[in-house]
Amino acid sequence: MSRRWIVRPALLSDRLAVAQLMNRATVLHRHLDWREPIEWLDQTPFLVLEADHLLHAALACPPDPPKIAWLRLFACDDTIPTEDAWSLLWEKAKAILDYTSVSTAAAIALNDSLPPLLERSHFSSDQEIILLEFEQFQPIETSLDPEWTIRPMKIHDLPDVASLDANAFEPLWQTSLEMFRWAFRLSTYATVAEQNGTILGYQLSMRSVFSVHLARLAVLPEKQGQGIGLALTLDMMKRAQESGLYRFTVNTQNDNTASLKLYKRLGFRETGERYPVYRYSFAAKE
Repeated sequence: MSRRWIVRPALLSDRLAVAQLMNRATVLHRHLDWREPIEWLDQTPFLVLEADHLLHAALACPPDPPKIAWLRLFACDDTIPTEDAWSLLWEKAKAILDYTSVSTAAAIALNDSLPPLLERSHFSSDQEIILLEFEQFQPIETSLDPEWTIRPMKIHDLPDVASLDANAFEPLWQTSLEMFRWAFRLSTYATVAEQNGTILGYQLSMRSVFSVHLARLAVLPEKQGQGIGLALTLDMMKRAQESGLYRFTVNTQNDNTASLKLYKRLGFRETGERYPVYRYSFAAKE
């Protein structure tokens, strides 16, 4: 007897079932995110594909920021063709997003199974995420413009940091205030550059056992090119060295010439890892 496939919203009570699905999935996409996929379970759209009271696929793309819906999870086991599971879940998610203010759905293709699915659903790619790395065993030297200072980021800074971020990046790459709260909790090194009480730039970094990843760096547009981003990065690297860490990594877009210039000036080199960024544009809302 053929299965009766049901697409429905995920429930908080599905938490264990979704986690089990992710563990056994033959195709699994997890977004590069501050939050684990399971932590979006109470957001919309987070959909599951069910048959015989068991979950066989899941897709989550809740908007954050409000107009951008990143593909945060796609998982599928071997009981249904991946293309069929994707079509059933994405068509439902797309219909839901069509009734919101979302302008763009997006995905970073971290494995080879995702691009064919996205392209068949009319996503297009003209940008890549690239990974850079750097090892520095010599002591980091820093120098600051006397007009501004670098200090630890505080939780009360987050609204100003989110506002700065919105001015520094196009909508696709902006981070919401709620996501900054997650990032702040998870970061190892979080600092701001400040002048007369105004935040000019910030950085958020995370350490692992052997390295530090510069996860986020931004400077006010009108203050860019003055060495603030460089100073924030060098200050973070110096702090990391004092903790015994000498390897650093960072991601950026292949067409972000300002970031690439900064990181290559510091000695970062591309690792050769590149991941295409796919976008799907929704019709303009009136």
